[in-house]
Amino acid sequence: MFSESTWSRKTIGDVDVVYHEGLYHLFHLVLPNHDFIAHAISDNGLNWRRIDNALFIDDPGSWDDLMLWTMHVTPDPHQAGHWRMFYTGLSRRDQGLKQRIGMATSSDLYRWKKSPVHWVDGRGKTDPERIKRAREKLPNGKASRTRSPVDMKSCFPVSPDDEFYEADVEGERRWISFRDPFYFHEGDRGWLLAAARTKDGPLVRRGCVASMEEVEPNHFEAQPPLFAPQLYDDIEVPNLLKIEEDYYLIGSLREDAKIRYWHTSDIKKPWKNYHDNVLLAKGNYAGRVCRDDNGILLWNFFTRSLDDRTVNNLMPPPKRLVRRSNGQLQVRSFEAFDDRVVGELETQCIRTLKQSRQQDHCRTDDGSIRLTSEAGFQAFAFDQPIDSFSMQARLTLSGAGKCGLLFRVDEASHDGYYISLDLAKGIAQIRSWGTGPPGSGEHMLEFDSLQAGFWHTENCREIDIRLISFGSYHELSIGDGVVLSLADAKFTKGLLGIYVETADLLVHDLKVERLEPPTQTDEHLTTG
Repeated sequence: MFSESTWSRKTIGDVDVVYHEGLYHLFHLVLPNHDFIAHAISDNGLNWRRIDNALFIDDPGSWDDLMLWTMHVTPDPHQAGHWRMFYTGLSRRDQGLKQRIGMATSSDLYRWKKSPVHWVDGRGKTDPERIKRAREKLPNGKASRTRSPVDMKSCFPVSPDDEFYEADVEGERRWISFRDPFYFHEGDRGWLLAAARTKDGPLVRRGCVASMEEVEPNHFEAQPPLFAPQLYDDIEVPNLLKIEEDYYLIGSLREDAKIRYWHTSDIKKPWKNYHDNVLLAKGNYAGRVCRDDNGILLWNFFTRSLDDRTVNNLMPPPKRLVRRSNGQLQVRSFEAFDDRVVGELETQCIRTLKQSRQQDHCRTDDGSIRLTSEAGFQAFAFDQPIDSFSMQARLTLSGAGKCGLLFRVDEASHDGYYISLDLAKGIAQIRSWGTGPPGSGEHMLEFDSLQAGFWHTENCREIDIRLISFGSYHELSIGDGVVLSLADAKFTKGLLGIYVETADLLVHDLKVERLEPPTQTDEHLTTG
């Protein structure tokens, strides 16, 4: 996991991760100032070390002298061993109302140099001063596609082309979306994608994924939108990838703070939806993909505050992104957790949590534990408190009631985290239950619904679960897929267990492993 300082307003923003020669390179925004792009490295994807920042806002008068927004780092297809970073910039002159895309280059991922600002004329000749003067003579400073020798392709920064996209800050919306670049390369062709907006349609439904083809090295020509559903205000942080024979487009929506995806067999054909196209539940945002030695990883930042995403964010552990046999995408738990195991919790017996009715329930000859509640809520917990752990089990439920999990629960107050599992409907909900200070009256009960997630299974009475609690990060998988993924630090340690309500629950294949807690910095990592 990774976060900025907990004692200041600084917090992590959009992320991008590159895997190269055994190291994960994290590039991320620092909110709320947006004045630089930070850089950290990790050899396991869990512990990170901050190193020299990658980019800063430029000097006053530059096109990116106000803020830097989302970036994408990718190998340079034209120079082996080199890298390009496409990034979003805002200027003071525009008061931050118009977003543009710039580029920086590096030969080692550590030292970055911004590309100079210039344009190329229609004859392929570069003359920045002459071209600048020519542009100033054109309406709105935009080059004509038909004039020569003033016909120009924008190099950097790249701005939205008004043939396809909103481009005028004097328009209805009064600010221009053109950000979150993502470079996609296939064969001998490359495209630069961006979060943009179409020229027409309902004002708050124009969000699209802009497309620009790389017609020659580092020169991009505007194309019609890759995806324009006329449904969202913006489709933020787009990603395009191909898995087997299908293309997948991943994006984040401000409307509900979830990460979604769409698919097609040909990027020239319409994009389709599956019945469930949510990859990660609410609070997980700005997903980015990268490939390492084991496949594709999905990274993002998590925010508890959906109304203000500039405070208390962190980057949770990544998820392994896989394509299922039916073509749907699924996120799975990161296998690096297995390397954090430092021992096991004794789980031979579990006891009722209510002190007035304490009773042990132990494993039978086949290794299973039967937990029953004839009426009402009954919680069961293991004796030893635990902080970071991985619990795996198969749960078989019978009866008309329901079941759930509890962790980091205080034995005296029963405050802690509770996960409700509705096996019939396929719904998991995590809540925190706490006790407020004396004298707080009706507010003494502190109840907070943290996140809900959904799953689909053919057998609604039996599920395989894996619950991971790793520092302030909590993750629940049902079967192979991650259903809950969130961060919350209200409770740090306590009892772990299971609860049943008016039902009979059989627990098979139970295993609880202690995990080494996360650390922010790995000092042994070198910076290249």
